Amino acid sequence: MRPQKDFLKDETATAQLGAALGHVLRPGMTIHLQGDLGAGKTFLTREILRAMGHTGRVKSPSYTLLELYTVELQGHTVEVLHFDLYRMGSPQEFIDAGFREYFGSDKICIVEWPEQAGNLLPSADIDLFIAAENEGRTVELRANSELGATCLENLYPSPNH
Repeated sequence: MRPQKDFLKDETATAQLGAALGHVLRPGMTIHLQGDLGAGKTFLTREILRAMGHTGRVKSPSYTLLELYTVELQGHTVEVLHFDLYRMGSPQEFIDAGFREYFGSDKICIVEWPEQAGNLLPSADIDLFIAAENEGRTVELRANSELGATCLENLYPSPNH
């Protein structure tokens, strides 16, 4: 599947993308969010979680590195783990923190600043690149697995369907 590119003209459009993602993500997925500081990675994650039914506060894991949320998806309890690896000094810190153990078939892992973990992270099902541009944001989504491709097909359905 070719990368999906979009221009999000404002915060509302960004929130709509987050909500749409929240409806198509499935347990077992890993999403890598990449972009500069202030590009909207945490905002997007907040909207994903809200679409999944989380009603509580969603805070940036900038200092804790990880925030855990529990949501109900299709009648099943699913853990959504939101990582922010910006403050990690080296990939070894990822191992030392025991983060590898959190990735699995029953969880959804959303990782900001995945490059901080080097090659220690599991491959992403979806890579999402976001960048501020004027009053809006540009976004590119790439599927790297069959599950990721299915999600993006549901997110951006073909006009022929």
